[in-house]
Amino acid sequence: MTSGPLPRLRTARFAELTPFEVYALCRLRVDVFVVEQHCPYPELDGRDTEPGTVHLWFEEDGTVLATLRLLDDGATRAIGRVATAAPARGRGLAARLVEAGLELCGGTPVTLGAQAHLEGWYERFGFRRSGPGYVEDGIPHVPMRRG
Repeated sequence: MTSGPLPRLRTARFAELTPFEVYALCRLRVDVFVVEQHCPYPELDGRDTEPGTVHLWFEEDGTVLATLRLLDDGATRAIGRVATAAPARGRGLAARLVEAGLELCGGTPVTLGAQAHLEGWYERFGFRRSGPGYVEDGIPHVPMRRG
């Protein structure tokens, strides 16, 4: 992986993804959430396949470097499953994905469940804590909202 120009940003709904893309996106989530962070449960909740869900990711030389999922919750949108491959960290890819996701939301309010240690990172995008903290998959989280 290079630190040169930004890799290609991809955006697709689940029905538009190839089986290889689905596998690559899920593989990255498993690597980050299950292997690195030792979450006891797989990252499957059924929302990936909803018609309103948009998947965003950066790809370089056929490898998924970072991913984000944008859910349509009616009056709001929700950002989640933000993950960056270990070798691609430090390149600003997750920040670019959040910015791209927010652009897709227009003026619609956006929510997310941030890992507690990333609360300040999400604040730079205009998110603010919107309730008490909670534990999900053994990891402290805080609910956040923008707009």
